Amino acid sequence: MNNLRDRLSGVGPERLRGIRRGIEKESLRSRPDGTLALTPHPAALGSPLTHPHITTDFSESQMELVTGVHPSVEAALSELGQVHQVVYQEMASLGDEMLWVSSMPCGLPSDENIPIGRYGTSNVGRAKSVYRMGLSHRYGRRMQTISGIHYNWSLPGVTSDDYFGLIRNFRRHAFLLLVLFGASPAVCSCFVAGRPHELQPLGDNTMYLPHATSLRMGRLGYQSDAQSSLAVSYNNLEGYGASLEKALTEPYPAYEKVGIRNPGGDYNQLDTSLLQIENEFYGTIRPKRVIHPGERPLHALRERGVEYVEVRLMDLNPFETLGISAATARFLDVFLLHCLLTESPPDTPEEIAALSRNQHRTAATGRDPALLLERAGAQVKLTDWGHEVLAGCEPIAHAMDHAMGGTAYTEAWRAARAALSAPEQLPSARVLQAVQAAQGQSFKNFVAEQSHSTRDAFLMQPYPDALRDRYDHMAVASMEEQRRIERSDTMPFEEYRRQYVSPERLGLRPGAVMVGAESP
Repeated sequence: MNNLRDRLSGVGPERLRGIRRGIEKESLRSRPDGTLALTPHPAALGSPLTHPHITTDFSESQMELVTGVHPSVEAALSELGQVHQVVYQEMASLGDEMLWVSSMPCGLPSDENIPIGRYGTSNVGRAKSVYRMGLSHRYGRRMQTISGIHYNWSLPGVTSDDYFGLIRNFRRHAFLLLVLFGASPAVCSCFVAGRPHELQPLGDNTMYLPHATSLRMGRLGYQSDAQSSLAVSYNNLEGYGASLEKALTEPYPAYEKVGIRNPGGDYNQLDTSLLQIENEFYGTIRPKRVIHPGERPLHALRERGVEYVEVRLMDLNPFETLGISAATARFLDVFLLHCLLTESPPDTPEEIAALSRNQHRTAATGRDPALLLERAGAQVKLTDWGHEVLAGCEPIAHAMDHAMGGTAYTEAWRAARAALSAPEQLPSARVLQAVQAAQGQSFKNFVAEQSHSTRDAFLMQPYPDALRDRYDHMAVASMEEQRRIERSDTMPFEEYRRQYVSPERLGLRPGAVMVGAESP
């Protein structure tokens, strides 16, 4: 603890005020009856290829709302609220669709009828759709409809090695976030139809686990048997890059069978490697760097180092209109600082495997007070380990309050400590209680009702002309930019695809010589 305090005192209030954070929030568009909306992305919201704040994720029916980078939690959430307002107003002008407020999906049609995102006729737009087609062949479309919140975070003066130390500790302690903020203990039966699972039935068309925290982050969520062979180390940028490069360049037999194109000439996927592109690698946290147009993310990391981290394990909280509260965001700031400032020994293949088992146990049974996790070859109670981490977070919360003014960070820390000691207060417990109280004990009925309430709450807010006009302008500008990109394309798509997935585009390795590095 003294070592932590020494490191914390070396950061200082000015650097703490330099923390930057941004939020990306995914949500399915659903119909009033709780089924997936199959309409195109609303044209009034602009081009999902080029709009800075409103895009789509895997599905044409899956919006992603993106904030800029902000110096405070309040500013980030304020902008996220404005983007929501615009989206709800435009959706209301078109009909009665709403944003689904749970991470686990609404009522889904058959897999082939879940629409893949469309981004126009340019090479980059086609590549985005082909990548999603590849995901559908590899994992199925249902899995891709799971939604979440990504929290992007940086601190001035942090090196790539420092960020990788943060990432190693984050992965060790991620179980705590799954317990405190997991909010997906139940799911519509349609999601697991025809799949092996260990869920139990509950009411009308609902499956659940009694002590689950986040089915999204468990075996039914963003998991891949193929990727389980990827024991990616986070000890340094060089090793991380080498692991990803291998997965991005070596053919994978099962995906070779799928092929690049089908017999009719349509594209099945971008490549036959284990990963088509870097974003296909599923992880609870990623090292990130803002990329130049046409640049591969791994190239950017190798050339210029880690710029920020992307936290990827946060469920949507259906009880929060934005899907995340200010207290949760503040706790993430504290938690990430704790991961950065505490000792972070190198990971090992044995620890990497143990962390995967810990994640699955916590996702499935994290509210079981007797749950044991693996740590350094021994068994330890999740609650004991969690309170150890929280104890280390206390001085960081006080330091953040000293830097930012007020007591909000300490209050967020106290709320987290209290929730760990009272599992019935956790979001996953509250969701389960609400599902059990819903008509027919139905997950779909509960989330549909929450989604209606959230939609109404936003539509009741004043909609300033200046906000509407600004986003109208952005929508028009994004469509013009998409058309400009489409007009400027001169390269055949197959040549574009070959160049983009070529090993040379992944950046310099020790002793390697870069060739053909121009962006298409």
